[in-house]
Amino acid sequence: MTLKQDRMDQILKKEISRILQFELKNPKLGFVTVTDVECTRDMSQAKVYVSFLGRQERNDAGMKVLRSAKGFIRSTLAKNIKARKMPDLIFVQDTSLEQGRKIEGILSNLPEPNQHAVEQDSDDQDE
Repeated sequence: MTLKQDRMDQILKKEISRILQFELKNPKLGFVTVTDVECTRDMSQAKVYVSFLGRQERNDAGMKVLRSAKGFIRSTLAKNIKARKMPDLIFVQDTSLEQGRKIEGILSNLPEPNQHAVEQDSDDQDE
């Protein structure tokens, strides 16, 4: 990834977050966080990863709002960012937090290692 691409990703992430928080007035959107933005090399498309707070039904409604407001968000970005080409926005629901919670739950349910076996091994080494 190039420096220009990284910089554009970060600028888009910051501006899209600001637009969603202050300019997009839709109660169905709920609490949304832009977790990442990835532009293609030619800057024609940008995947915008978002996560929502709440149930899946609310997340689905939020994704519909984002997809329908894509034109407004893109035109607002074009006004605020000096770029030759404004990428097409593709909103993707980021499920990494949910996956992290599942993994954490699985790890917490694993049995503890046998402490007695560890102590016995250290006793054998002392002799």
